[in-house]
Amino acid sequence: MAFKLLAIALIVSSAMLKSARSDGHGNAHSFQHFHGPVVGENQEVTWKDKHGHQHSDYVAHPQYEFSYGVEDHHTGDYHGQKEHRDGKEVAGEYTVKEPGGNVRTVKYHAGKDGFHAHVHNSNGNDHEQGKHH
Repeated sequence: MAFKLLAIALIVSSAMLKSARSDGHGNAHSFQHFHGPVVGENQEVTWKDKHGHQHSDYVAHPQYEFSYGVEDHHTGDYHGQKEHRDGKEVAGEYTVKEPGGNVRTVKYHAGKDGFHAHVHNSNGNDHEQGKHH
């Protein structure tokens, strides 16, 4: 399920990036990169549902990395994301320029200890600490 969502997100991101590419005047820049989704040999997994029907699927060690970004000087659009996964460990960050000019960067990692995120705002407004300007 997670891989299907990632694939859908990448397709949508790719379509957005294609529409955001340079307009011929050098006002925009975009990039995208994807490698994965798994490494090594796959392994068949079988199970019976509550009605006794046999099902099977294949799994392999999840390992991927992706990144994308857009910087459009004409519209002011600036955002991007990068992430990598190896097994149950995931780490990444995303950045977005908000309408008021603040650039918000969220760095995150997830694994056996849960999900952890650190939010940084370029204007110093740190919502995690309860400071409001």
